[in-house]
Amino acid sequence: MDTPRYLRRVRASAWYDLFATGAFMTPWTMAWLFDQLSRLSEALGLGRPAPLLDPAHMLLANLLGSVVVVWAVLRLRHTRIEHGAYDGAARGLFALWQIVAVAQGASPVILAFTVMEVVFGVWQLAPLLQRERVQIL
Repeated sequence: MDTPRYLRRVRASAWYDLFATGAFMTPWTMAWLFDQLSRLSEALGLGRPAPLLDPAHMLLANLLGSVVVVWAVLRLRHTRIEHGAYDGAARGLFALWQIVAVAQGASPVILAFTVMEVVFGVWQLAPLLQRERVQIL
């Protein structure tokens, strides 16, 4: 495995997280993002706009955004192979729960995020799994 190249993957994943989830960090940016996603869902004919978030839902969204942004900054400032492994595993969990949410009636717009979770997860985990397979043989 080409370590410098792999670490660039970990950093690219972190930059994506900053872009994709940074707006979840505050109630104001989250409300704007939620409105945009609801409008997109309606414009694409994917169903009614999502209901407004109540304070507890907003809190959970803000906590998610805060943790993901801090995790992204860690990966950018102190990039390590292990961070790619953990991030890949977390992306698998995120993708799973996003699919469950859509299956339970959430907007299919979420699946655009799911695709990115799967892409970055596989992109980070595949070289590590390949390396482990070679070491096992």
